[in-house]
Amino acid sequence: MSETPASDANAIEVRVETIDQMFASLDPSPFREKDLDKDAEEFIVNWAQEIPSDQPIKIVVHLPAEELARPEAKEIGPAITRFFDYRAQLLDFEVKELFRIGRRSLVIGVTVLAVSIVAGQTVSARLEPRPLAEVIEQSLLIFAWVANWRPIEIFLYDWWPIGRRRDQYRRLASAAIELKPFKPGDERQSFFAR
Repeated sequence: MSETPASDANAIEVRVETIDQMFASLDPSPFREKDLDKDAEEFIVNWAQEIPSDQPIKIVVHLPAEELARPEAKEIGPAITRFFDYRAQLLDFEVKELFRIGRRSLVIGVTVLAVSIVAGQTVSARLEPRPLAEVIEQSLLIFAWVANWRPIEIFLYDWWPIGRRRDQYRRLASAAIELKPFKPGDERQSFFAR
């Protein structure tokens, strides 16, 4: 099964005046490991959200011809791929860490639930007057469900946005990257780095 190539409709067009504008200027890493500039990353990620998730993505970087002739130009594609792959790995770790916290919270929550049920039934059986015993029993039960709120929230809802961002970064890491010279005066490209 071959992957359908990304169409121009699925292309994220980035225009920069120099290669350095694509990457974080304060990052001391060698060129191949540099982080993308925050504006460039935000622009690419935001445009990728507009492309249907079942469609491949293409990132087209428009540069002046003299910048394309620099040796570093060959490293733009691999650097972008590595950057988004690394971001996806970080978010994968974040999901795993969230589930680890969720498991611990669940153990605590279930323990609190069991202790609260036993304590509530014990108080209810031994305490007179009955209305006071019922209030204490119901209060312990409410407390037990509150203790389970966080693990339920983690397993049902909290991981979704992180998982979506991780999947988006994976898509961007697998994007086809193309370098093109831009013509002076061609203002069609959407992004101008500072």
